Amino acid sequence: MQVSVESLGSLERRLTFRLPSERLETQVGGRLREIARTARIKGFRPGKVPTKVIEQRYGQQVRAEVLDGLLREGFDEAVRSNELRLAGQPKIEPSEEKDEGELAYVATFEVVPDFGDIDMSRLSVVRHSAEVTEEDIDRMIENLRQQRRSWSAVTRPAQAGDAVDVETWSQIDGERVPAEGVERGTTVLGSGGMYKDIEDALVGIEAGGEKTLEVTFPADWRVPALAGRTAQVHVKAERVSEPQLPEVDPAFIRSFGVKSGQLDQFRADIRTNLERELKGALMNRLRREVGEQLVAAYAHVELPPKLVENEARAMLAQQVEQARRNGRNPGEVPADAHLNFVDAARKRVLVGLLVGEVARRNELRLDPKRLNEHLRLIASTYEEPQQVIDLYRNDPQLMSGLQNRVMEEQVIDWIAERAQHTERSLSFQEAILP
Repeated sequence: MQVSVESLGSLERRLTFRLPSERLETQVGGRLREIARTARIKGFRPGKVPTKVIEQRYGQQVRAEVLDGLLREGFDEAVRSNELRLAGQPKIEPSEEKDEGELAYVATFEVVPDFGDIDMSRLSVVRHSAEVTEEDIDRMIENLRQQRRSWSAVTRPAQAGDAVDVETWSQIDGERVPAEGVERGTTVLGSGGMYKDIEDALVGIEAGGEKTLEVTFPADWRVPALAGRTAQVHVKAERVSEPQLPEVDPAFIRSFGVKSGQLDQFRADIRTNLERELKGALMNRLRREVGEQLVAAYAHVELPPKLVENEARAMLAQQVEQARRNGRNPGEVPADAHLNFVDAARKRVLVGLLVGEVARRNELRLDPKRLNEHLRLIASTYEEPQQVIDLYRNDPQLMSGLQNRVMEEQVIDWIAERAQHTERSLSFQEAILP
């Protein structure tokens, strides 16, 4: 295989590799012969299927698979031999410049920049610590009671914490929304389940009571006819209910999977779950701390522009999808909307490349024990933990994602240990704040 590499810029490279087309056809032919020995096709005995039939049925797929393998093999070999360190995925396309009997492909890609000396002792990191207290467990039990609450109708005026069954319709410039009938829903006052101005107006209302209020809706409101406009909103309370909280008795405890129904075991399980949540929150804080320090120390380094652009577009897509999930209409997204995310994308790319470079230079390897612990923690949140563990171990994509996350945590810890750091204690509630 012939390989040539040229620079298209400080961080962009173009790699051309050529191989005889005979090599492709030889491997395709061999693979088709293997298939012919075991293929079961209606009308033919096993091992007696004509070559032409095998070619018609499997030829295109086999040729694509073999070619993909050859390209990957050739590209990987060229990257190793030229000591290239890729930043992002390459774009591989057929080359127009090729001789007869030859396959030629061109790969364009970006490489990792030269960070120079990476001295972790220059960084200054705050390491936060926290622990789960009995008060935190009490608070969680109260939250679980709130989740299992029932409702009882009352005749008094609605107050914070009550549930109100409400009918609404709006009028704007003579237009009625909806055109016919009403919108029905239920909101718990103070929960933010409805638009704040409407929810606030329900405080003090009794069952059967009605109000009309003027509301200006935000531009991204989920109802297009009301988005960005001021409307007369008519509300009617059909029912006002107050919460009834369950007792923390054996039946309540068993409903959360604690078969014994014992309070001590229930509290122990809650502590385990809260400690798992706390561990993740503290790691996220450390990741931000280290990331901010790395960005400040290496902001001058030129980054691969396409990698940054791709990250910015991915961040935009994530925000648009989140808006849709929250019931907001993002509208038509401008072609250059990703530019608003470029600064954040630069920081994310810079930290990611630096973490990878630290791991490479210091020959850090994934700790299997840490990976297994992380996997067990994930699985423990499901009713059938072993099924989750098996799912990850049998799905290369899922396992690869988990390995990357665990490896990143390892490197973040490694960096923090070698940086100048101070300790700061937080309460559980403070620690889990975003």
